[in-house]
Amino acid sequence: MMGWNKAQAARHVRRAAGAALAKGKIVEARDTTRLLEAVIRPGDRVCLEGDNQKQADLLARALAAADVGKLHDLHMVQSGVVLPEHLDLFDKGIARKLDYAFSGPQSTRIAKMLFGGKIELGAVHTYLELFARYFVDLTPHVALIVAVSADRDGNLFTGPNTEDTPTVVEATAFHDGIVIAQVNEIVDKVPRVDIPGDRVDFIVKSDKPFYVEPLFTRDPGAITEAQILTAMMAIKGIYAPYGVKRLNHGIGFNTAAIELLLPTYAERLGLKGKIATRFALNPHPTLIPAIESGWVEQIHSFGGEVGMEDYIRARPDIFFTGIDGSLRSNRAICQTAGLYACDMFIGSTLQIDLLGNSSTVTTSRIAGFGGAPNMGCDPHGRRHPSDAWLLAGKEAAPDMPAPLRRGRKLVVQIVESFGDKNVPTFVEKLDALDLAEKLNLELAPIMVYADDVTHIVSEAGIANLLLCRTRDEREQAIRAVAGYTDVGRGRDKKMVQQLRERGAVRWPEDLGIDPLDADRSLLAARSVEDLVHWSGGLYAAPSRFRNW
Repeated sequence: MMGWNKAQAARHVRRAAGAALAKGKIVEARDTTRLLEAVIRPGDRVCLEGDNQKQADLLARALAAADVGKLHDLHMVQSGVVLPEHLDLFDKGIARKLDYAFSGPQSTRIAKMLFGGKIELGAVHTYLELFARYFVDLTPHVALIVAVSADRDGNLFTGPNTEDTPTVVEATAFHDGIVIAQVNEIVDKVPRVDIPGDRVDFIVKSDKPFYVEPLFTRDPGAITEAQILTAMMAIKGIYAPYGVKRLNHGIGFNTAAIELLLPTYAERLGLKGKIATRFALNPHPTLIPAIESGWVEQIHSFGGEVGMEDYIRARPDIFFTGIDGSLRSNRAICQTAGLYACDMFIGSTLQIDLLGNSSTVTTSRIAGFGGAPNMGCDPHGRRHPSDAWLLAGKEAAPDMPAPLRRGRKLVVQIVESFGDKNVPTFVEKLDALDLAEKLNLELAPIMVYADDVTHIVSEAGIANLLLCRTRDEREQAIRAVAGYTDVGRGRDKKMVQQLRERGAVRWPEDLGIDPLDADRSLLAARSVEDLVHWSGGLYAAPSRFRNW
């Protein structure tokens, strides 16, 4: 007779082994490594938070300290590879295989380890893609999560940075996995129950608060005039004509410039209430002036942002907050909102090829994608119309009968023709293709595919790829905005002029913009201190951004 509860039986064994080290559900921090050795088995799939911002750093250190004779060949399935310990696991042989989405701070080291054969790569995912696989073929046997506080029954309060936790716990706890939570404190009653205690097996109180990266904070003082120019062109050449109200801003100084131009430049254009009213994005500090000026109606967030807690608490009409007043973030839900409920994604990349494919992978860095491919794609499952979506669809397929014509999500790459260390952003061939060849990958790690990209903005102008009808037109439109890179210098001047006449290419003068007007005086805030003043003192800028 076939048994139907093998996983359930295995879970009981694991729990019993861990319970020997616990008082109720609580395990002392000094016993964390022993706990992990007791409940994890060689070859297990382990999800370690490992989020975009918050990190279960105590659990990461404890796992990295495990006896390789007891724990080895683990399959790590985590969205963020952020801490050094996340890769120490592979150096020590504790882990062997990796499926992930983002590795910003560890992008250089992870590239070296992949090339050196230290890591067996499953795939570089988008966030939603990885979360989905948690429920299909990458379900964790053990989840190592992090929260602000817990009560003795295991109820967890995640605070502003809920991020991936509900998704990870849902997949693990409801398929007979073990959930271990690192918390800052154990309390009699949590401020709100973000994760019910019956889904949590063990709790470890950390000796210090878990690490959170202020990933989305950009100092207005570092915004350049070239970035202000691209922001002006994006507002006047894309936001305004399409009437984009619902959108996602990717991380970067170009989008920070747009946010700081809303109460100034965009307001002078008469666009208040007509564009940029509802966002799916983290609580960017550079949005504070727009919020305070009455531009923004609502924001749902993937995660929190360090220092924004009191400001969010004081602006509940704008943000999603719990009964305790703190932000409720949720990466899976916000990614879905950005995918299906937003009319535009605008973000940056490291490389763009002649067709418009883009990637953050270079020969020395494998940063991963995070949510950009979810935000930056045209979701064919969408069925509800909006003005921006319908107009983009009409430009892409003008001959299709309107009732049958699919709308289009606007997917905009906003870049400068030369990036860090004067490296060109526009290239003939993506480094991602070389990486695929070196690692024998079946798919090159493309962040946003060309057929999803609708516009490219650089300091040279805007390429509207929706209006390009042939491969040659598309290439020439991209060359037209590639500046003085090798790609830009290879443009066909006659064809570019024809594209300008059709509006497929628009340079600043075509938009009535004088590049000399792109001045820092246009920014609503020119320093982090200005952002603090705009917030009425509610924004507590992280110490690294304080210079006053």
